[in-house]
Amino acid sequence: MPFTVRAARLDDAPAICALLNEIDVLEVGRPETDLHTVEADLKHPEADLPQNSWLAHAADGTLVAYGLLWDESYAERIDVDHYVLPGHQDAGLRLLERMEARAAAKAAANGARRAVVHLHLNTAPTMDTALLGARGWHVVRRYHVMTRDVAPVTDPTPVPPPGVRLRDCTAEPDRRRTHALLQRAMSEHFDFQPQSYETWLADPANASLDWSLAWIVHVDGLGDVGALRARDDRASMGWITTLGVLPEARGRGLGGMLLRHAFAAFAGRGRDTVGLGVDTANESGAPALYERHGMSVYFAVNTWETTLPADG
Repeated sequence: MPFTVRAARLDDAPAICALLNEIDVLEVGRPETDLHTVEADLKHPEADLPQNSWLAHAADGTLVAYGLLWDESYAERIDVDHYVLPGHQDAGLRLLERMEARAAAKAAANGARRAVVHLHLNTAPTMDTALLGARGWHVVRRYHVMTRDVAPVTDPTPVPPPGVRLRDCTAEPDRRRTHALLQRAMSEHFDFQPQSYETWLADPANASLDWSLAWIVHVDGLGDVGALRARDDRASMGWITTLGVLPEARGRGLGGMLLRHAFAAFAGRGRDTVGLGVDTANESGAPALYERHGMSVYFAVNTWETTLPADG
């Protein structure tokens, strides 16, 4: 089918959001994308829309495919998003080709000899994954989006055991401390990309974060050993963005206590569902922790990878 390709603009956000929700319905059964999330992606400091975004429109003007590339490693690791409606795989392929070429150029500009590109797709995506396989892409990881119903009567605020305290992160020093703790706790995880607090905060998605939904756990004799950060700006559910406990403090039930504290906080706000994403190969035992606390798999996402020679 004939189509045209151009870069995205900020005023394309509503159309992109509608496309992503149409794909959500096909892949997971209901719309999951909020407009502010799309806007934050388009406004991200690394977005560089003229160079790193692509829209494909059918002849009648319908948006049928969308791609976005960003580089947070400043080295060889490049990330891309790719969305395409069924029946428009030719447009999807065109965007994929352009993203691969741009990823190679970005890696070269970073001084890397290759580009290691990652793409996250639902395990039953609207994209024809045979096209990915034919171009050398392969699955390297699987993530689960897990959810749990919450209510005030079933999810009271847990009482910390003796010697353990939780504190919120509404004060700026504790916000920085939360970031530092989570950076350290997550550093051993697959595909971790270190970020300074200032760089992380510059992301428009984080600028308006509700810090009353972030907590640090302190253990007498060990100090601050973990944190949880969540957000309440999704239409479909409360969302736990990151939960981490330092290696030296694991096995004490602290992750579960943070999780239950978040459940109670969301229930107190009137939410009935809480979700999060987890690497199924997480070596810290996070998937089992979430299952023990009543969370179940909502849908699964594969990380696809390809390695390209850097092209100056």
